[in-house]
Amino acid sequence: MNIAGKYNNYDPHPKKVIPGFEDQAWEGIPAVKAELTRKAEDILSREKRAVLCLDFYPGVAKEELMELALSLNPAKIMDMEDYAKSEEVLNREFHDFITEDRVFGVICHKKLADFFDAAKLEAAAAELEAQKEGLVVIAGVGAGLISRGDIYVYCGITRWEIQLRYRKGMPNWHCTNSDAPILTKYKRAFFIEWRLADRYKKERYDQFDYVLESEETGNPKLITGQAFRDGLEKVSAEPFRMEPYFDPGVWGGHWMQENFGLDPEKENFAWSFDGVPEENCLNLTYGSVTVKIPAIDLVMYRPHELLGERVHGRFGAEFPIRFDLLDTMGGGNLSLQVHPLTEYIQDSFGMHYTQDESYYLLDAAEDEETYVYLGVKNGVDRDAMARDLKRAEKGEIPFPAEEYVNRVPVKKHDHILIPAGTIHCSGKNTMVLEISATPYIFTFKLWDWGRVGLDGIPRPIHVEHGLKNIQWDRDTDWIYDNIVHQETVLSDEPGKMVERTGLHNREFIDTCRYTLTEAASVETDDSVHVMNLVDGRCARIESMDGSFEPFEIHYAETAIVPAAAKCYRIVPEDGEIKMVVASVRR
Repeated sequence: MNIAGKYNNYDPHPKKVIPGFEDQAWEGIPAVKAELTRKAEDILSREKRAVLCLDFYPGVAKEELMELALSLNPAKIMDMEDYAKSEEVLNREFHDFITEDRVFGVICHKKLADFFDAAKLEAAAAELEAQKEGLVVIAGVGAGLISRGDIYVYCGITRWEIQLRYRKGMPNWHCTNSDAPILTKYKRAFFIEWRLADRYKKERYDQFDYVLESEETGNPKLITGQAFRDGLEKVSAEPFRMEPYFDPGVWGGHWMQENFGLDPEKENFAWSFDGVPEENCLNLTYGSVTVKIPAIDLVMYRPHELLGERVHGRFGAEFPIRFDLLDTMGGGNLSLQVHPLTEYIQDSFGMHYTQDESYYLLDAAEDEETYVYLGVKNGVDRDAMARDLKRAEKGEIPFPAEEYVNRVPVKKHDHILIPAGTIHCSGKNTMVLEISATPYIFTFKLWDWGRVGLDGIPRPIHVEHGLKNIQWDRDTDWIYDNIVHQETVLSDEPGKMVERTGLHNREFIDTCRYTLTEAASVETDDSVHVMNLVDGRCARIESMDGSFEPFEIHYAETAIVPAAAKCYRIVPEDGEIKMVVASVRR
């Protein structure tokens, strides 16, 4: 039977309480307006002019914040889009990063200032200087390029909320592409907007007087810059969870609906991100106000403490490990796919490292065979396989996957390693904890079983990219020798067994499984740890030196222990548990 109903204590909205700032958080338009008015009037009581800078992350609802600015009765409002290059010019200058591909662009190396006309910015600075009296508001993406002003407010937004807004018709920043496909909008954001905005934001964290969150329409939340920074400092030293999100898909199942209390009216839920700082957010609670902070802010502001020195030295301010959930219980196979080799992703897309990954079987149907497709079969005719993939891409034939690709039987708690270049996909009626490197967008779909997306449009297939990356020597013999059933016991004591379940020579993520009825001590070894409770109702993560309060993690939840924690203890509750812990190997 499935585990559904046995535990069912998953928390979809975890919060981290940040004490000591109860009087530095405001919720709702009246409260936010009152605080900004107070601050501006204080400056105007001493000076003739006060400058309020409302600096936006791309995707923030401009209209709503412009209304807030107008309600402050400014003498002048300066709209950053008035100083931007035209959409036509931006499309031309950024074309090499946008590309013609439906999915893939190239990571943009430019700066946020490249969105703007330098002469117009210079004129805007002169215009600001000429305004000698009253409240002046500079608002929009890149507002700090003109001046951080006397009151610097950074207006942030989570990437998941941006994607939801794209689906509702929001265009990309300074674009008129409201009706463009979601993939087109996401691509521009992923490869260009978010890269430039993150570089810009990373340089300014210590300058923020306030941080404003406007995820919920009509209900902005404001915290002081000090509350923001101290909150990230606290989180960087102790275990935490991020807020997961869930989405349906053509292959989606119902396991998460049953276990996590998700909307039963939805057709399915295909996947969840529950350990991806680039996409997930932190819910930081200050008194009665809970603010959604993009978790990538933690990575960029406290990389040494969060990642560890050796991990930061290798990856910079990027979080290299990703945990997500793939639900095919009652659904279908994932797309047959392959991820790019390291040199291919570097040369083609400008990424530093590639998406090596693995499938940990959190659950699997017990009344039928469950499997993953993995590696090519011994003696495969690569020319015939390539020909059939291309014919299937054109819709001429269904691709006969079983003729070319191994179908490996799997059961609950198996762990399948998938170094980049290995053809693979999870089969139906499985619940997969996917543990992988973070460049998650770079999946070359080879065959999607003849399906269309939820939007009714055939999903993108990238056979040409895929054929350049399939490693044909990863055949039946190779996969069983190298990436199937590679578990090794590291220690086995009464009440404590530790196994290495995931580490191939080409992969940097080391994964261990702790099977415990007694507490076990774990060293971070100067690496961030990402973990999931894959069996058992509840466990505690305790500090060995009392530096943080005990942290509770429930079944199927993903949690992160920063490298700064150094040493911690996993304590089982309610009987035996299994905890999977991933880190960056030495």
